[in-house]
Amino acid sequence: MKRALPDGLPAPDQPPLTKPYWDGTRAGKLVIQRCKGCGAHQWGPEWVCHRCHSFDLGWEEVAPTGRIWSWQRPHHPVHQALTGFGPYTIVLVELPHAGNVRMVGNLICEPTAPVEIGAEVEAVFEPHDEADPPYTLVQWRLKG
Repeated sequence: MKRALPDGLPAPDQPPLTKPYWDGTRAGKLVIQRCKGCGAHQWGPEWVCHRCHSFDLGWEEVAPTGRIWSWQRPHHPVHQALTGFGPYTIVLVELPHAGNVRMVGNLICEPTAPVEIGAEVEAVFEPHDEADPPYTLVQWRLKG
């Protein structure tokens, strides 16, 4: 698998609230919060439901597919490990089967590839086993 990011990046912050998400990514699953009160999905993780303000939130595996809502292509490194790595494409992906929540990730594609709003994408689980602690990122690729 072509990796979206090089080795050498610092491990993402993984506070206790986000443990189910990070455990899911390590298992190759996309897991997001869902309110047990009103049923709303939400991203990013919070202690309270964005819709009804309930504190009764759970985690649910959702289909690792969506569509591109927005995108950008940075040409400058935002971390020294990315020096010489750009440009790369970042997408905001809407998950229509999960209340249309949106999450950010990299699109695995050539640096100058055209990007179409609404294009269907699927998650790619990119392990970074060399990091301390090891982690897995959710990246995206075009379906089909």
